[in-house]
Amino acid sequence: MLTPALPPPLFPQPGRPVMVALPTSPAPPLRGISPVAARPISHRPAPTPLRSSSHLLSSPLRASSRPDEDSSPLLAVPVPMDPTADDAVPKKLADVAPRPPERDFAGTPYVPVYVMLPLGVVNVSGEVVDADELVGQLRVLKAAGVDGVMVDCWWGNVEAHKPQEYNWTGYKRLFQMIRELKLKLQVVMSFHECGGNVGDDVSIPLPHWVTEIGRSNPDIYFTDRAGRRNTECLSWGIDKERVLQGRTAVEVYFDFMRSFRVEFDEYFEDGIISEIEIGLGACGELRYPSYPAKHGWKYPGIGEFQCYDRYLQKNLRKAAEARGHTIWARGPDNAGHYNSEPNLTGFFCDGGDYDSYYGRFFPQLVLSDVGRSCRSCTNVSKIGL
Repeated sequence: MLTPALPPPLFPQPGRPVMVALPTSPAPPLRGISPVAARPISHRPAPTPLRSSSHLLSSPLRASSRPDEDSSPLLAVPVPMDPTADDAVPKKLADVAPRPPERDFAGTPYVPVYVMLPLGVVNVSGEVVDADELVGQLRVLKAAGVDGVMVDCWWGNVEAHKPQEYNWTGYKRLFQMIRELKLKLQVVMSFHECGGNVGDDVSIPLPHWVTEIGRSNPDIYFTDRAGRRNTECLSWGIDKERVLQGRTAVEVYFDFMRSFRVEFDEYFEDGIISEIEIGLGACGELRYPSYPAKHGWKYPGIGEFQCYDRYLQKNLRKAAEARGHTIWARGPDNAGHYNSEPNLTGFFCDGGDYDSYYGRFFPQLVLSDVGRSCRSCTNVSKIGL
């Protein structure tokens, strides 16, 4: 009996056959494997055309339970059974949302793009490291359409050996290379040491003459309760103390930036230098240095107060006396350690000492030093930065 040919389905579904079999002669059995009888692959009903616009599939015909006589059983391709797939097709087509229009950025403010140069692009000897390779990389950036580059001017490189003896040679050459390629510059005044932090791939200590002072007077560095010193940057306690060969820390920073402004005046005048950033504190981020990794801190420890150098302690005593509470001239003894959880400390736990009069006085005083240091150094408008 002949089976009538089916008209083409209304919703053809390529790639989802009931069975794929090519008419060919019976395939010889593989060595060591007995012939496998073909089995029905899917029992999903085959779609038929709509009889009217208001009717969907009807009178489904099932696939034959056996393959053609002359089909090779090795060519049968199984299809995962999903009885609801065919019924869902019209709904899926109806639910397809129109493609949203592309966003139009015309008229929006232009955002310049700057790429950070390697931290050690200029070394302590005043040389541009791998200058020829750097020029090639800068040309690639220029071709890519970036506006400019960002570079750190390290205090430890420029004023390395003696106070107020500045070596800008390497930066002069670097800035000239950047100018010739018609790129712009964002310059960071970096007054901290490089090395030991995330992303630090070079070691650039503080100036040698500063570390020599630190050997005889380690209180120029931030100090934790156990007396460990953090040599990454200078304590804010010496911002107004003349302990750096007759100068305060703020005066040292100011003189450095004034020298830079004079040395690179032409780059300011022609707009090559588009921005100056002043980096103070740990990592140059003007943040409280409470979690130095060199002292064993690990995320997510709460860190420790760093107010135990003699200069910050002196500030603390003065502030406590001014408020009539000399007993407040100390750090909390229940604030935990570097890797403590706040809820397990007497100071930071819910309802802990942080909510007392002393608890509000102490952190406010310690953290306000950050702002004072920043305000002292932002008065660089006098030198045109």
